[in-house]
Amino acid sequence: MSAIQIDAVTGAFGFSGKYITRRLLDQGHTVRTLTNSARRPNPFESQVEIFPYNFDHLDRLSDSLRGVSVLYNTYWVRFDYADFSHAAAIENSLNLFTAAKQAGVKRIVHISITNPSEASSLPYFSGKGRLERGIIESGLSYAILRPAVLFGREDILINNIAWTLRHLPIFGVFGDGSYRLQPIYVEDLADLAVNEAQEQVNRIIDAIGPETFTYRELVDMVGNAIGEKRPVISVSPTLGYWSGWLIGKMMGDVLITRDEITGLMENLLHTESPPAGKTRLSAWARENATTLGIHYASELRRRLHRNESYENI
Repeated sequence: MSAIQIDAVTGAFGFSGKYITRRLLDQGHTVRTLTNSARRPNPFESQVEIFPYNFDHLDRLSDSLRGVSVLYNTYWVRFDYADFSHAAAIENSLNLFTAAKQAGVKRIVHISITNPSEASSLPYFSGKGRLERGIIESGLSYAILRPAVLFGREDILINNIAWTLRHLPIFGVFGDGSYRLQPIYVEDLADLAVNEAQEQVNRIIDAIGPETFTYRELVDMVGNAIGEKRPVISVSPTLGYWSGWLIGKMMGDVLITRDEITGLMENLLHTESPPAGKTRLSAWARENATTLGIHYASELRRRLHRNESYENI
């Protein structure tokens, strides 16, 4: 009788980590999570072992990964803030990779981003590029998945586009809105991650969905799906940023950053690769029209209120 495989998932109570964890448990694996949200509602109860990140204590971090076959890494931050930053996330992630090597982890499945580059002026994309190099140089077997935008029940971007359409009479897109996105369903990403964990060869995959939208088309599609069709107008990136800043201020959040606007307009959320996911956002939005965008999804509340589930934030 073969031993039960032990896997580790960073952020198993979060967004993508939760769906990866569910698949591993369904396959009979033992799952550990590394998290700084141990008090967040746990949908898996006693099925998942909980360990703190211990980024500053390499030996403890390594001990928490002892006996693990595959490490699924979803850890990252969207933007710099008072209590978190891209620089810290890079250092923490590199420590995680070192600990995985010390612990004898066999393979890493790492969630990155489309078009990462250490040469990028945008910290999100340059940071992801640095982490990919760290994984490659570690000597560990790896699969690096590069999603553009994730959608699903707990996503932020698509949900908050819908929320804005429900609350404002017009919707402004940055510039002409012709830059493109290729959203992938979180369930499809989880399937891809778990499948790639079983492979032996090192792989880098653009984890994109089957549909490509311009940003303007995306807004139109979401509006039609939820029955809240609004006029879509072009605004300057500066005006768009300050409008987003005002909405974020009202909601106690950061709705969008200047860097995110730049990344969108530089087409960094688009590739020429074949799709890795099969679920169409347009169909999913119609199927979930009664709930999509009903509540605002706050990035900061998720970061700062770690005793609440994503569904309630």
